[in-house]
Amino acid sequence: QVQLVESGGGSVQAGGSLRLSCGLSSYPYKQYGLAWFRQAPGKEREGVAAIGSAGDSYFYGDSVKGRFTISQQRERNMVYLDMSDLKPEDTAMYYCAAGRPLKPFAPAHYNYWGQGTQVTVS
Repeated sequence: QVQLVESGGGSVQAGGSLRLSCGLSSYPYKQYGLAWFRQAPGKEREGVAAIGSAGDSYFYGDSVKGRFTISQQRERNMVYLDMSDLKPEDTAMYYCAAGRPLKPFAPAHYNYWGQGTQVTVS
């Protein structure tokens, strides 16, 4: 069973930056996609950033383009989300996910999820 563990969340003022990290216990598949989702209270889970299964395609949600950057170190089983110019509307629980998605921001296409890390922007 693949386990994902997020870290790096916290409270930050608007305009600030944070780096989220996610460690995978093992490779879920030979080729797999990685993504960050977020969910605010009362809202649906939203895709934030994703890396395609081949590792060479990057996807970003419209609300974070130009502010967030997803990256990975496959040799270390790590994926990161660098967030800058944070806004109060970025406040949410952030989750990393791994799978073989046909659509980068379809939560149902990801088999493995972390427990989440809270980001609060004030």
